[in-house]
Amino acid sequence: MLKSLFYHFLKNYLKFYGYIYFRDIKVYGKNNIPRKGGLLFSPNHQSAFIDPVLVASYNSGKILSLTRSDVFGGPFQWFLDAMEMLPIYRLRNGFSNLKKNEEIFEKCYKVLGEGKKVQMFSEGGLHTEYYLQRISKGSSRIAYNAQKKHPAQDIYIVPVGINYGHHEKPRCSVQLVFGKALKIKDYVNKNNLESENINFIKNSLQIEMEKCLWLPKKDDDYYFKKSLIDKKITKMSFSKIKTFLNNTNKKSNKLIKPTLIQQFIVNILNVPNIIPIMISRKIINLIKDKDFIGSMKYGCGAIIFPIWWIICGLIIIYFFNPTICIIFTVYSILSIIIRQNLLL
Repeated sequence: MLKSLFYHFLKNYLKFYGYIYFRDIKVYGKNNIPRKGGLLFSPNHQSAFIDPVLVASYNSGKILSLTRSDVFGGPFQWFLDAMEMLPIYRLRNGFSNLKKNEEIFEKCYKVLGEGKKVQMFSEGGLHTEYYLQRISKGSSRIAYNAQKKHPAQDIYIVPVGINYGHHEKPRCSVQLVFGKALKIKDYVNKNNLESENINFIKNSLQIEMEKCLWLPKKDDDYYFKKSLIDKKITKMSFSKIKTFLNNTNKKSNKLIKPTLIQQFIVNILNVPNIIPIMISRKIINLIKDKDFIGSMKYGCGAIIFPIWWIICGLIIIYFFNPTICIIFTVYSILSIIIRQNLLL
């Protein structure tokens, strides 16, 4: 009961926080999500913590999430359990641990068979690039086996594309795209081998996931097109961005650096939040894997800054009055938003 309450509280808090951390969040294709049946969401994986939060935030009810096993155990186990997260073991975790996946998969079959939701990253790994890597068979196999075990239930894989205006900086835009759902019953052909049916699902899923991304493939012009993604471009709709990037020819693309005046304003805006900014920088500097930087900034913003504002607010109320506390808190929040917009 307590874990369930915590799940819904954190889900709604992070959904609200998303509108502060990001400049804007646009969601496309929610009508593609089947209203009934077991749903396996298959997003691309470009941010460690933010990806599953975004998918869960814009879906009702709970979503069981599969993630890498090495984050489990220790002081955060209760939190992971409360967030409906289950470990997936890989060969690098030891051959003997691979057997543990069978128990995890059985739970997924049961959840899908009951018409509930599961989330799994089909790319199998984290990377901060816009293109879609060749996906694995894992999600397709889980959906297919769940359909076999629960033939009366309609089970779907929902392709998801998460498109970030920037993979590391706050106050960028993000576009969350739900693609056309794959109905697994349509891929159950008794005349084929099971491996063939699973491959058909996987290949179809690859195509549908690519349709949900701004830059789905790493072609010869990929890095040039990537350089065009900026604050101005990401104000456009998903379809316009995709068309623009596909039809743009090579030309020079200069990086615009902040002016001295902008930098001076940024330094002034740092003042009310200088302590959490310094703490966040110290934490982020400890991160060796660049792929986790964006997620750590997101996490610091969700935890360290609110704690700082609460502490300052209590001190101000004690020595002054609630009105000054409200003014300081609003100013602190606005200053960090304006600061990041100038840096972006």
